[in-house]
Amino acid sequence: MLNSTSSPLTFFILGAYMDVGRLRYLYFVITAVLYIIIVTVNVLLIVVICVNRSLHEPMYMFLCSLFVNELYGSSSLFPFLLVQILSDVHTVSVPLCFLQIFGLYTYVNTEFCNLAIMSYDRYLAICCPLQYHIILTHFKVTVFILMIWLYSFVKFLITLLLTVRLTLCGNVLNSTFCRNYLVVNLACSGTSVNNIYGLFGTVLTVLVPLLPILYSYTKILRVVSSGSKQTRQKAINTCMPHLASLLNFSFGCLFESLQSRFDMITAPSELQIIMSMYFVILQSLLNPIMYGMKLTKIRNECKKLFCKNVFVDKLLA
Repeated sequence: MLNSTSSPLTFFILGAYMDVGRLRYLYFVITAVLYIIIVTVNVLLIVVICVNRSLHEPMYMFLCSLFVNELYGSSSLFPFLLVQILSDVHTVSVPLCFLQIFGLYTYVNTEFCNLAIMSYDRYLAICCPLQYHIILTHFKVTVFILMIWLYSFVKFLITLLLTVRLTLCGNVLNSTFCRNYLVVNLACSGTSVNNIYGLFGTVLTVLVPLLPILYSYTKILRVVSSGSKQTRQKAINTCMPHLASLLNFSFGCLFESLQSRFDMITAPSELQIIMSMYFVILQSLLNPIMYGMKLTKIRNECKKLFCKNVFVDKLLA
């Protein structure tokens, strides 16, 4: 559907939704349950870290920032999906579409930067244990977290402003949610500035987190290769959740980026829809569950909180 260039565009049509009949109620329930689980586990771990002074250490503060970002990213997608699943007409207003784009893209930037600073944290803990608390003071940790969020917001705000200024000649997005690349493709005005800054932004998104990650793990490998068996086991235990999270998120973002730019007509439409949301859905579930189960301190505090609630319930019964 084309929009006249003389009148401003007011809405986009999401063309990837299919008519599934009564199955949409099942999809709605599945999506709602997933969102409730994501919110519950992330909020639980945020509360556990915030209320326990023993967890006010750099690693757990970075984890808290990571869990806040999972809430931020999932909330940029799931409420929108729930509305669209039950809707007969799959349209979204232009301001809401741009708001979702801002939320999802800043989520991706913040996630990668969080994982990057967490790799540096693991490097200091394994390679410089005696200087760990001297280097990573509470003030520095707070500054790092604020810089991660501020950098991600400012970096993508420029991209979004470049997109908003474009004159659009169409309003159909072949997707289940709003994507910046698809909106830019609808432009009938010049997009060379968007393409140049988009390439620059992509390089920043990859290189800024990648450099500290490569540096940190290179140093960790050197220490581990020359260390004792106990040192190697400790390094594996502390780095495996981070590596699993990093690889999972990188795979999800790579697939989303490729799908946005190339027409994957050979893949089933259902698979394309699921995989396009993989980077938000699985990451937001994987991180709190994996870190909650793997890290002893968090696991023990969760057990204490659960046992305390059970004990209180028995007293009140």
